[in-house]
Amino acid sequence: MNLLMLLLVFLGGVVLCAQSAINGRLGAEVGVLESSWLTFALGTMLSFLLAFFLEPAHALNLFTAPRWQVTGAFFGVVYMLVIVFAMPRIGTAAATVAVISGQLLMSLLIDHFGWLGNAVIPLGTSRGAALVLLAAALVLIYRSNALRERRDADADVTACSA
Repeated sequence: MNLLMLLLVFLGGVVLCAQSAINGRLGAEVGVLESSWLTFALGTMLSFLLAFFLEPAHALNLFTAPRWQVTGAFFGVVYMLVIVFAMPRIGTAAATVAVISGQLLMSLLIDHFGWLGNAVIPLGTSRGAALVLLAAALVLIYRSNALRERRDADADVTACSA
């Protein structure tokens, strides 16, 4: 079951990356806010229908849940605006690895300190190494992008002088 859940989350990451790339292009064409609005409008309609027809009853609802738990929705807005703005400027790989790096860092902190009511899972050597390796991946991708941009700029200068 855990392996199946891991695969499901992995596929969610694949879809999230594709969505970010598509929304980044759309945001570059129609604007960051318009692209984000479309995502949230369609997401609202779909999640309302799913909740209305498929969601079982719960002890709490959005109006009775602790307020701090409801604030998580605002983070989705921040993420969407940032990714739609950044994706066309830094590329899909750099944006995705930067997001994953931020997620990994925050998840390790949440686990280590047991924040937000989660179980405490200490930050050990393996988890620290994972963070370092992901940071190294981000540096390598960023450097690769910078090198490509320099080559493109040099090619443009060469073409203009010819």
